[in-house]
Amino acid sequence: MDASFKAYQLVEKNGQVEGQVRALTIRDLPEGEVLIRVHYSGINYKDALANMSDSPIVKDYPMIPGIDLAGEVVESSDDRFSTGDPVIVTSYDLGVSHDGGYSQYARVKAEWVLPLPNGLTLKQAMVLGTAGLTAALSIDQLQAHNVTPDRGNVLVTGASGGVGSIATAMLANLGYHVEASTGKDEAHQWLSDLGATTIIDRKAVTGEKRRSIDKQTWAGAVDPVGGETLASIISKLKYNGAVAVSGLTGGVKVPTSVHPFILRGVHLIGIDSVFCPMDVRKKVWQRMATDLKLTTKQFQSITNQEITLDALSESLPTLLEGKAQGRIIVNLL
Repeated sequence: MDASFKAYQLVEKNGQVEGQVRALTIRDLPEGEVLIRVHYSGINYKDALANMSDSPIVKDYPMIPGIDLAGEVVESSDDRFSTGDPVIVTSYDLGVSHDGGYSQYARVKAEWVLPLPNGLTLKQAMVLGTAGLTAALSIDQLQAHNVTPDRGNVLVTGASGGVGSIATAMLANLGYHVEASTGKDEAHQWLSDLGATTIIDRKAVTGEKRRSIDKQTWAGAVDPVGGETLASIISKLKYNGAVAVSGLTGGVKVPTSVHPFILRGVHLIGIDSVFCPMDVRKKVWQRMATDLKLTTKQFQSITNQEITLDALSESLPTLLEGKAQGRIIVNLL
């Protein structure tokens, strides 16, 4: 296949990184067993970091970013996949050290490819993407630690972002009373419509003074923020409660103590959606297509924008500026 196609490619010039929509051919793509005609991708915080000139994510250029993609198999040398199969690829080295999803064609390792579960469209899969996988992994782990709806409210921090908004909707659909934390007043009604029972300001999570052990408030929490926020959550978990942490937008240092762990038996659960084993991915994606599936209205509500490759350079920085709400989908058809 020699015809050209469009891709958003990062190039480095004199120490500055610039994103350009360029015409490429299949020969320009990296090695891999599966060639995919990409239909949709999405924008994640990691993609915004990749787009920076001093990116902590990308080290070698040129690079096509985009840590998520969904599309149809065009060619495969791996007998697990056939032409026309609808598939998903999220994370691993995609869009970081291996050309990613902001391209009409992508060639990837077969071990990264997951068949699209019955019950989801390719577009819905990218409304979810890595953000949805992270939210679903978090909920799956909270349930594994016996955080059930009858034990009390569950907190979701960063609720207006991708992980937070999807977690809010999923938890509400499961019957949990969700306290959604956000710093955006304009997001309150939107989060209520997604299913949040209560909306609280993010400053209310930390309070005026952080204590090593505080009033028991939440049975569990989904936290894509980290930092001081995570420390405050740990201090306020109910006995035998659990928090699933997946992010660091609030910082990497967690100033906590051993007290909540030895006096209340709380659980701190790390969520990794990058190198999560394929058997776990398949199980959790299957849940996202069944018992954790969003309603049609929730899918529509969480889809903040649908853009083309030409709008990426303008849209990517909004995540670093904290302006994004919900998910931005990239249409490559």
